[in-house]
Amino acid sequence: MSIKENLSNIKQTIPDAVTLVAVSKTKPMSFIQETYDEGQRVFGENRVQEMTEKWANLPKDIEWHMIGHLQRNKVKYMAEYVSLVHGVDSPRLLAEINKQAEKHNRVISCLLQVHIAEEDTKFGFNEKELLELVNNEEFKAYNNVKIEGLMGMATFTDNMDQVRREFSGLKMLFTKLKSNYADFTTLSMGMSGDYKIAIEEGSTMVRIGSSIFGSRN
Repeated sequence: MSIKENLSNIKQTIPDAVTLVAVSKTKPMSFIQETYDEGQRVFGENRVQEMTEKWANLPKDIEWHMIGHLQRNKVKYMAEYVSLVHGVDSPRLLAEINKQAEKHNRVISCLLQVHIAEEDTKFGFNEKELLELVNNEEFKAYNNVKIEGLMGMATFTDNMDQVRREFSGLKMLFTKLKSNYADFTTLSMGMSGDYKIAIEEGSTMVRIGSSIFGSRN
């Protein structure tokens, strides 16, 4: 199957209200250009250096999403152009994004990453930490970040009942916070293997790579 066919097939399974992030990490620029030519405008990368190189060389109306674990010392390299940071997993990272965005006179959209998986390899806040952050006066004073919602990654397992349970729990937390924060519009959950369940459970943004571009190099 070609990238064009893969993309077309996936788009048929995603409602219009759900944003597709084409995860292009490790993939060559020619693959991204091909996907772009089919109308895709949102791409996700997990390495700042690789994303910055692609940003410099590809069409400027692409929305670049940082989807991987982000180190604070890398924020400055992408602050000029990044559209959305999916994995804000600590107050210190959020403070750094605000600081670097201010230097470029920008407001950078962010999602707070919630730890929903039963494995320790995933990053993110728990519910208590999340509520402490959004009610913190220092956080409320940030003018250069906009918290648009939450992101979570389910456990890597064949047990889809467990995956559904984890997504459902995140949706409940999102709904709880949304009632107090008008900016909460995005719930990013679901990848190639579980995005259909994520959509059923209320996801508004899915991150799909291998099902579009083929398996990872």
